[in-house]
Amino acid sequence: MLAYLLWHRPRDPDEVTAYEQALTAFHRSLARSLPVGTLASATFRVAELPWLSGSEAAGVAYEDWYLVEDFAALSVLNEAAVGRGHVSAHDEAARRAGPGTAGVYALVEGEPCAQALGEATLAVWIARPAGSTQRGLGELLGDGMDPAHASLWRRQMNLGPAPEFCLLAGESPRGVGAERLPAGWVANALERDVLWSG
Repeated sequence: MLAYLLWHRPRDPDEVTAYEQALTAFHRSLARSLPVGTLASATFRVAELPWLSGSEAAGVAYEDWYLVEDFAALSVLNEAAVGRGHVSAHDEAARRAGPGTAGVYALVEGEPCAQALGEATLAVWIARPAGSTQRGLGELLGDGMDPAHASLWRRQMNLGPAPEFCLLAGESPRGVGAERLPAGWVANALERDVLWSG
């Protein structure tokens, strides 16, 4: 399973309510007619996204998750999002969007579904130092998590700045505790408010 993640801010910080309504309308549109291979989507409001902090429009940010079966399904989603049935909702959200970045992550552990995705109010982003040779350590980050209500993801494609690992959960498990991470590894826990999940 893959997740396409999109992080973004509204073009006009004074129109947050309209932006959130446009985001929700797009996700609802997708849910009514899910593209082949798309399993679920969700959009969250986050108070901070460190990898977007250099943008001109600081403040509230958003994180969209699109769960897909594989890279072929990601291609189908890409076409369908701007195709018949979704184009109006997509274009309204895109017209209101400001700075953003994206990434593709693969599931390492857990069994996410639409419900579990919406329940994951905490995203723990883990970055390892450049040149680190401890690649296998990533699989230990999920230690102590409940796989029915949490999931561990690893970046596959970097479409902009973003950490290598993400652990979604309702609370931070032992595997991402500061005492467990090697020197130079950084875990940043970000609270999220779900706007829509399905």
